[in-house]
Amino acid sequence: MSDGFTVIGMEKLQKKLRKNVDLNKVKKIVKTNGADMQAEAKRNADFKGHYEGKKFVPPTGRLRQSIGLEMTDGGMTAEVEPHTEYAPYVEFGTRFMNAQPYMKPAFEKQSKQFRKDMNELVR
Repeated sequence: MSDGFTVIGMEKLQKKLRKNVDLNKVKKIVKTNGADMQAEAKRNADFKGHYEGKKFVPPTGRLRQSIGLEMTDGGMTAEVEPHTEYAPYVEFGTRFMNAQPYMKPAFEKQSKQFRKDMNELVR
């Protein structure tokens, strides 16, 4: 499932970083921010259950537990995503169910911190 987010200009940034910065520090920032985003997404995935007809169905926690972090591109990319088939329906909603965003708010919050961390590194 790849309903993820993309940061535009990563190739240009990576070239500049290779010239000016220790890449191990960049990788550490990427990993730390990825882990923080994963934790925030899991905190956001605090669902209260739902009704199927008149029957209340309590949450199982499966979606929260499925939110994983994978480091790729030699540590230059952190991929945070849920691994349940119904994850997009919860995030975006359906015509029968309101959206309950958990990934987008985590991304928006973490992207600010990531930019701040990277700006500190390239000074």
